[in-house]
Amino acid sequence: MKVLQVYRTCYPETNGGVEQVIRFIASGTRTLGVETKILTLSDNDAPPYNCEGTEIIPVKKTFEVSSNGFALKLISEFKKLSEWADIIHYHYPWPSGDLISLFNTAQKPGLVTYHSDIVKQKLLKILYKPLEIHFLNHVNIIVATSPQYAQTSTNLQKYKNKVRVIPLAIDEATYPTPLSSTIEQWRDKVGEGFFLFVGVLRYYKGLDYLLEAARINNLPVVIAGDGPERAKIEDYISKHNLGNVKLVGFISEEDKVALHLLSKAFVFPSHLRSEAFGISLIEAQMYSKPIISSDIGTGSSYVNINDETGLVVPPADSQSFSDAMLQIENNADLCKTFGVNSRTRFEQEFTAQRYAQSYVTLYRELLE
Repeated sequence: MKVLQVYRTCYPETNGGVEQVIRFIASGTRTLGVETKILTLSDNDAPPYNCEGTEIIPVKKTFEVSSNGFALKLISEFKKLSEWADIIHYHYPWPSGDLISLFNTAQKPGLVTYHSDIVKQKLLKILYKPLEIHFLNHVNIIVATSPQYAQTSTNLQKYKNKVRVIPLAIDEATYPTPLSSTIEQWRDKVGEGFFLFVGVLRYYKGLDYLLEAARINNLPVVIAGDGPERAKIEDYISKHNLGNVKLVGFISEEDKVALHLLSKAFVFPSHLRSEAFGISLIEAQMYSKPIISSDIGTGSSYVNINDETGLVVPPADSQSFSDAMLQIENNADLCKTFGVNSRTRFEQEFTAQRYAQSYVTLYRELLE
């Protein structure tokens, strides 16, 4: 079985959540008899290469508008690769992917993993709407990443007859074991027993509310990551003299694991639907950490079950977030129970093996 995946970015050039999703689908399904090629954009003019047994075909990006890159060469490469493939696997949102789907002249069956509604670019969404409608009308299957998103997305409700749900997953074997010296270095730098956030510092991550919660309760918080909101976060920390909050910037995978091992709990204050799932939540559960998250009607509330694996609070509510942090801080038994339940939920729902098998089942359904 031959599958072509298409998306605007790809691991290992970038290491975001969608890139990891594509990576784990490709590597996981390979052992089940699927050969995958990935067509993607790149900042560089590079030849095709192999990564973890998957051929990656990068096309140098010629321009970009609101994170949507494009190159004319995408069309010719897509036409050639769609002839090779049995199935085409798209990832939404990426308007350029919708566009090149028009050139599926071989009429190969297709499915799309629907990662998130388009929330911020309201004007461009109006211009894009006809192409989006055509694309979603013509793919055979739409995969939502959680039951919550399938039920609350206006877009997905229009196509509910062909929506399937496959929650995201990660491959534990790909995560490094940090050296004891690395753990000690981080312990010296940030201590232990803190509340950890890991992710790109974007507008929808709700970090304003986390910082305000930390100002209210004075509990230790470590924020790992970089992004557009960094300067704003640094200004807030400086203005309010938040010595209990440490912003450590971009970190390696080994450093990330070390911070998880040193932390008390994981905090996930995302307050807008642009946050469709949150791979970092699954990582926290893999390391047996309780989670505090906000209920925004997306996959985050599928991963973190209130009063079982952690606490779920209203979005954009600093006081509620602060209260939840204090509840975990002041109840060691509750913290331990949530952590054990988190690991159990990871093993039951979010392993790469379960994920790969779910996609192979869909691929076979398409071919049949």
